[in-house]
Order: sequence, then structure tokens, then C-alpha cells
Amino acid sequence: MGSRSCANSSCHGGADEKSRQVVLWSQHDVHSRAYATLTTARAARMAEALEIPDATTSARCTTCHAPVQTVPPALRTADAHVTEGVSCASCHGPADTWLRSHTRPDFTHADRVAAGMRELRDLYHRANACVACHQTIEPELTGTGRHPPLRFELDGQTQSQPKHWAEPAGRSGAQAWFVGQAVALREMSWALASGAADLARETPRWQAALWLLQRARPAGADAALVNFSSDARPASFTAARQIADAVAQEAARTWSAADTRPALVRLANTHAEFSDTQISALAHACRAERLVLALDRLIAASPAGEVPPAASAQLDRLFRLVQSQPDFAPAGFARELAGFAALLGP
Repeated sequence: MGSRSCANSSCHGGADEKSRQVVLWSQHDVHSRAYATLTTARAARMAEALEIPDATTSARCTTCHAPVQTVPPALRTADAHVTEGVSCASCHGPADTWLRSHTRPDFTHADRVAAGMRELRDLYHRANACVACHQTIEPELTGTGRHPPLRFELDGQTQSQPKHWAEPAGRSGAQAWFVGQAVALREMSWALASGAADLARETPRWQAALWLLQRARPAGADAALVNFSSDARPASFTAARQIADAVAQEAARTWSAADTRPALVRLANTHAEFSDTQISALAHACRAERLVLALDRLIAASPAGEVPPAASAQLDRLFRLVQSQPDFAPAGFARELAGFAALLGP
């Protein structure tokens, strides 16, 4: 069903703060413009390089940019337009089993999920709903087509879109960040184990994601993660997939706001590791890229006044140092990261 099935003014298309979800999506959410991206000159050049006749009709593109296009016409209503991009059903699931019942005042969230609505309140399930289009991509699309590489970041990407939902009370953005990182590692591991990723290009990124997760983990996290080897072998990828999934599920249940500062401090104090000359510059660069994004999300999730203002300025300097992998200088980054750690304190 298209977004019009949700857009009645008494449902999700009203002007009231509690009923303007469709308005927020259609006017402000980039998901509503995902299909339009396929009509640009850049998309045409990518399609030409990949020998795709039309990006707007190829499942290699529309699977993520216009999911309705991949649904058989017999299963679509007349209002399910491909041009809507990533619309309501793309995230919340096909509504035929729950559209009528979900308005019942006696229905709980669990009732709606049992009726077929996709579970998005739980961070593990939310990450699963988003990661396929925000992490995994055919090697040929990035290689031949020059599609930008994808890096799944659940908290940052969630915060960058206008929210048409309310988060449960007390939820920390750091929890969303950590769960997202674990799910991203799981998907990267699957892609490498199954041959769906370029081994040479993606292994350093996989190793960096594993490195970050090991150092950010809360006390008492899955012991298998702590001692896991980052050897680039099929068996390692398969094992990492299982471990990362277990870590994501655990963090979705148990991460608390008290885990945020320890994770921030542990990551800041990895500065000595960037002085290790036994590690390649590329490996250091991949670690640093993930690290600065992590520090940004953990600072954003920290209580007001807990992180000194100077730390944000120092983080800006760290971001500038990771803008170019070929130009990345591990020693200089180590010095700036040590300064960042000093500002945070113990």
C-alpha cells in the first residue's frame, strides 16, 4: 500500500503534533526522495558504467531506492507508487494484516507486532530493518559504478532524519550506536564469508569495525568478542557474524546510560595504538574513520556538562585528519587523540 493509506487527516496525515508523520516524511525525510536520486545525471552515469539500461527500473538500484518496484504488481494497491521512494510500508512492513486492527485503543505494541507490523521500537530489530540498504552493496556498484561506499551508523543516521516517532523514555543514543555497530559488523562478516564483498577492499574495514567493537564493549559483554582474532579467513568471518549478532542482541537488552562514558574514555585512550608501526597505514586509517564517528556519537549521548566544550573542538581536528585515507598520518592522529583523551580526564 502507498503512503496515501496512512495519510488520512485523522490518522497520520494531520497537522497535530501526534498525527503529522506523513507530513514529516514527505516534506523533510530524505527517504521520500530516494527514487528521485535514480533520475539524476549521476545515477545515469553510474547506470551506463554498469550497463544498466534504466536505474529507475533496475532491481539493482530500486531494491533500496524504491522498494515498491520490486513488489509484484498483483501485490500492490493502485496507490503504491514507485516514485514514493522508501515509504511507510518499506519500514513498517506490508499493512494488509494490521492496517485496520492497529488503530484499536486496546491494542498494545506487542499486539501490533504480532499482527504483522515490523518491530522497530527494539533497537536490534530496528537495526536489522535498516542495515541491508545502509551497509551491504554489490562490489561492482562501488567499483565499476562508483557508488559511494556505505557505512551503517544507526544512531547518527537516525538523528539526521526528522523523527516521526517517540523513543522510549531513558533510551541513550549511545545504545543505538553500539547496537548498530554490532549489526554492521555482522553484515560485513556475512558479505565477506559469502563472497558478496570485495575481499581486498572490505577486509581492512571489517577489521576496523571489529577493533572498534572490542574496545567499546561494555563490561561483561560477550567474552568471545574480546579475544576474537581478526585473521581474514572464511572461518573468522563466519564466527564473527555469529558473535556480532549475539553482542547486538545483548546490547539491545542491557546497555544503560552508565555504559556511555566508559566507552568514550576507552576509545579515546586508544591513541597509543596508532603509534604501532607493525600495523599498516591503511588499517590505521580505517580504524580512525570509525573511531571519530564513534566519539562523535558518544559525546552527543553524554549528559550536558559531562564533556568539556574543548573536546568538541579537538574532535573537529580529528575529523579533519581522517578525510583522506591516502594522506592519513597515524602519528599525528595519535597526538591529537591523546589530547582529546586528556581533555576527557579519567
